[in-house]
Amino acid sequence: MDFLKIAKRRSVISDVIYNGLNIALAAAVLGVILVSGSLLPAFALILLSKWRVLAVRLRYWSANIQANLVDVIVSVGLAVLIYVATGNMGLQVFIALLYVGWLLFLKPRSKRSFIIIQAGVAVVVGVTALYTVSYGWIASPVVLGMWLIGYATARHVLSAYDETHISFLSLIWGLIVAELGWVAYHWTFAYNLPGFGTIQLPQITLIILALSFVAERFYTSYHQHNTVRLNDLLLPILLSGSVVAVLLLFLNTASIGGL
Repeated sequence: MDFLKIAKRRSVISDVIYNGLNIALAAAVLGVILVSGSLLPAFALILLSKWRVLAVRLRYWSANIQANLVDVIVSVGLAVLIYVATGNMGLQVFIALLYVGWLLFLKPRSKRSFIIIQAGVAVVVGVTALYTVSYGWIASPVVLGMWLIGYATARHVLSAYDETHISFLSLIWGLIVAELGWVAYHWTFAYNLPGFGTIQLPQITLIILALSFVAERFYTSYHQHNTVRLNDLLLPILLSGSVVAVLLLFLNTASIGGL
């Protein structure tokens, strides 16, 4: 009984320390952006927080880095949005609280449904942050960033299944997202979000999210039945197709950075 009490006490202490460190990370990212007016110190903090990824033998580095890509995308993306919201302290604090929610409540979940949601969050945050700051860039880093987001999110979802071709399938989806990213680079529209000030929602974010939803349903149907059932895809295709059609036909009104 004494051993169980000690173990439980240590578990509680570990949880408190873990939660405290994650809250401190989000607060530190917000703080350094407010003080320095730069993203570089925030990026440095985020990378330092991932020190355990490299605290293993060299042969495990690649696997650890790939396993943490989604977390890095969300963390960097939220830091970028905090920076873009400079001048709106309330919005910056709100985004920092979203970061806390990610670190404490969503990121630690390992159930398949939560893993899929994590990938969806990475798509929304990553693509939105990338297109919010890249309107003055050349095409190459934008396309590369989109490929990384596509590859990382696909790999994250596939890791929840017993998939033997995870790298190949992830590379294919990364290529598809990169191609869409190249098109969006030349034809970028965004929508104002009430209460989000200068932060706008790029149209490509919603398109990639809709297509990712269909792709996930397609793979799940094949994984469960060894074939793709039309009944499993009909509603996702109709829903996603309707969303994309409305976006492309009726909501092309606001561009990012004057593009």
